[in-house]
Amino acid sequence: MTHTKNSSNCIGIVGLGLIGGSLALDLQALGFKVHGLVHRATTATKAKERGLAQVISTDPKILSDCDLIILALPLDQLLKPSQSLLKALPPSAVITDVGSVKAPVLKTWTKLHQRFVASHPMAGNANSGVGAGQIELFKHRPWVATPDTNTDTEALKKVQDLALALSSEWITAEAEMHDQAVALISHLPVLISAALLKTLCNERNPSLLELAKKLASTGFADTTRVGGGNPTLGTGMMENNSSAILRALSSYRWSLEQFEEAMISQHWSQIQAELEKTQTLRPEFLNDKL
Repeated sequence: MTHTKNSSNCIGIVGLGLIGGSLALDLQALGFKVHGLVHRATTATKAKERGLAQVISTDPKILSDCDLIILALPLDQLLKPSQSLLKALPPSAVITDVGSVKAPVLKTWTKLHQRFVASHPMAGNANSGVGAGQIELFKHRPWVATPDTNTDTEALKKVQDLALALSSEWITAEAEMHDQAVALISHLPVLISAALLKTLCNERNPSLLELAKKLASTGFADTTRVGGGNPTLGTGMMENNSSAILRALSSYRWSLEQFEEAMISQHWSQIQAELEKTQTLRPEFLNDKL
């Protein structure tokens, strides 16, 4: 795979939501020809209006000339792909995905296509749908691949070249380790954020709730962003990575209980020490990512 302008490579993207649409915009800017496959005719019309790809259709046959195909689908559709999609995938093409859970996807697709590479670009925001795509969404963001012993090395290199062309940070990991890591830094925050929003909704004092809405600012926006995201994606994360998320949730609950007990006991020095520790730890996870 080359990254020069005027490249003749044809890249297929299945699904033109936030991730697929953003990929389509960036790849076109790099000079690639992009074919976008969508589910509904109305979506195709909107995608054409935005110029998300040179060719946009609901017919899987548009993938026949693509040598790299990106499956930007919800997890349920990745794990149970349609027969029409499977029949349209060229045997020689490299197939990759963008799903946030890797072990079940890798297990499924290793049996479906000999040149499949499980991958996960770590980028996103609270927007969804065909209007959500934006340029440079993946710039300086991690792009994780989870190859196993069956993964075609040339196919893996092609996906790596794609990630690097988009200025992403290339990382490889075992699928199970990836799923445990994203449970901690991605999936658990969705639950925590959603629980905070639910707590507000359960407030029975309407005057207090109204004041809270007026006072909510950037801190609240940052804390609740992922909890206000795409419900379908969130549900797919929980369903397909439940054991890792439950493990992370148990640890989080314990940490929260420690703060609660310290407050009840008025151990303010303990809280001070814990907050100083978390202040020191945070930059280790966010350096060069903000």
